[in-house]
Amino acid sequence: MKTYQTNEIKNIAIVGCSGSGKTTLTEAMLFEGGIIKRRGTVAAKNTVSDYFPVEQEYGYSVFSTVFQIEQANKKLNLIDCPGSDDFAGSMVCAMTVADLAMMVINGQYGVEVGTQNCFRYIQKMNKPVMFVVNQVDHEKCDYDTVVEQLQSIYGPKVAPVQYPVKSGPGFNSIIDVLLMKKLTWNGEGQAPVVEDIPADELDKAKELHRELVEKAAVNDESLMDKFFESEELDTDEIRMGARMGLATGDVYPVLCCSAATDVAVGRLLEFLANVAPEVDDMPKPVNADGETVPYDSAAPTSILFYKTSVEPHIGEVNYFKVMSGTLKAGDDLLNADRGSKERIAQLYCSAGPNRVAVEELKAGDLGCTVKLKDVKIGNTLNAKDANNKFALVKYPASKYSRAIKPVTESDMEKLMQVLNRMHEEDPTWVIVQSKELRQTIVYGQGEFHLRTLKWRLENVEKMQVKYEEPKIPYRETITKAARADYRHKKQSGGAGQFGEVHLIVEPYEEGKPLQDVYRFGNQEFKVNAKSTEEVTLDWGGKLVFINSTVGGSIDTRFMPAILKGIMERMERGPLTGSYARDVRVIVYDGKMHPVDSNEISFMLAGRNAFSAAFREAGPKILEPVYDVEVFVPSDKMGDVMSDLQGRRGLIMGMVSENGYEKLSAKVPLKEMASYSTSLSSLTGGRASFVMQFASYELVPTDVQNKLVEELAVKDDE
Repeated sequence: MKTYQTNEIKNIAIVGCSGSGKTTLTEAMLFEGGIIKRRGTVAAKNTVSDYFPVEQEYGYSVFSTVFQIEQANKKLNLIDCPGSDDFAGSMVCAMTVADLAMMVINGQYGVEVGTQNCFRYIQKMNKPVMFVVNQVDHEKCDYDTVVEQLQSIYGPKVAPVQYPVKSGPGFNSIIDVLLMKKLTWNGEGQAPVVEDIPADELDKAKELHRELVEKAAVNDESLMDKFFESEELDTDEIRMGARMGLATGDVYPVLCCSAATDVAVGRLLEFLANVAPEVDDMPKPVNADGETVPYDSAAPTSILFYKTSVEPHIGEVNYFKVMSGTLKAGDDLLNADRGSKERIAQLYCSAGPNRVAVEELKAGDLGCTVKLKDVKIGNTLNAKDANNKFALVKYPASKYSRAIKPVTESDMEKLMQVLNRMHEEDPTWVIVQSKELRQTIVYGQGEFHLRTLKWRLENVEKMQVKYEEPKIPYRETITKAARADYRHKKQSGGAGQFGEVHLIVEPYEEGKPLQDVYRFGNQEFKVNAKSTEEVTLDWGGKLVFINSTVGGSIDTRFMPAILKGIMERMERGPLTGSYARDVRVIVYDGKMHPVDSNEISFMLAGRNAFSAAFREAGPKILEPVYDVEVFVPSDKMGDVMSDLQGRRGLIMGMVSENGYEKLSAKVPLKEMASYSTSLSSLTGGRASFVMQFASYELVPTDVQNKLVEELAVKDDE
């Protein structure tokens, strides 16, 4: 492969929801581009994109796949991204280095929830978009309806470039309103027959052509002047205007094809080569210091890594974009994030599992390398005269979690090593060893996402693991004041242990003053704070510790030990063993022994006195509640709403958004454990959701009683 200059390179991410046919389209594009001689299929498990065993096992894309096609003296770097929302992390990484999102639409269904989700990510990243309506040969495809839907959702920027003469079975002809020709395909791999537009299609074609010309002309003053003079632009001028409109996000071209029958795919490649923005057309990247870094091949070299994969017989393969300069095989670079030195011994361009060695890559190009020592996704490598660091886009928040452990306990250390390595491949697999829950939790985007993780552990790493529902990070607190005392006394020959602590507990509220007198039964307890210590708890809330002893009943030097004992009990609450929060503790009395009192005695006395008082102070369990937004088709709204209410969800509102309903609710985390699977089942995979922690709220009494009983049973066991 020859070395392409920056103004000859186009970086395009192929995105869209599951079932839109991206992998099949990729095969057809590779075939039309001469990269492969025979097209594979998903069913036959022999496609270029889905070459990992887990992808072939499940029949869907898990990782993004990079490939290059040379077309019309341009280099098209294309990245086929997974369609499932469970693997959105791969799409986000790909869009970081892409300059155009080619959104593939399933011609049967039009704009789906997955389409909307992709579009939101792309908008956040400020990338241009074009649409390709695939599966036009399906009997349920109505192309005109799909275009109308796109225009109603995404507005007047939507610009049809083609339309089928007839959609459905037998589809083999399109009217191209940019070329103003009819194109007909009569066999796989054959060039289309180009004809004049038939008379019965001419009026429609002229109207769409005029709209396309207007959208192209508005992006350049000279084109606009010519349009006002003649109301026409030639083909190259339309291409130039459309390319400028794409680069600025002012035009969303719409093309059509059938990837399965290879109809109009070659024309799609022509359009990408002639109209898709080049690297030079796009806004210049900005480094972490806010400085603009031009795509300049003569500048010092900087490269950004956006993907890592571990492949059989090769090991780790690292994929990057050249952000500036010219990268050559043998270059020595410095990792700006980790401080380590790396040698780029070999340079490759890739087409799925196949790689072509190259000598150099110019600014804006994509490539890959192997055998690096210490490079992770998001790292920047610089030549000696460069000092850049580029930040990757924030990944979507996790929506699904499971506790994981090896079937063989002795494999725990090995499991953590493997999980951490897999996290480097896909940062949306998040691994947390929770001290609070005493579990190793893996977080992901959905049930498919974690099922894929388990499959790889068991089939690639040969390690049997099991998933469990993760424990819920409850919190414990109190609702009223209570008092208790505890004497710790131990005599076993020689020096003994003695410590007695009297204390009051009450709910802590910001700004609530300390009372002078507390009454319990017929007794009054006067409080006069000698010292106050406020502890901000790592798990949220506060503990306020007050020394109100008088007459030296407890020496001041023992107060830290009492606080330590109370903190130990706060870390393992008296009701369910969960963290306790928002408590004020007043130590008002106690006793010491001149010989036997020591720190351990007062730590134990403080811990047990606190536990006893806590149980008498109207203890309550708090549960994490999440803000949940569900994007759902209108016809499934009732089912989804009923399901959320059955999960103790509180419906907060509903709004229509681009053809779908957005349902907002507050739902306890306990009820969201398997929600992604249930939602998919309820809606046939047509809905999606996002969730974000909102607050801790009191659990209902019946739920609290059940939780306390469960802990009692475990303690008995």
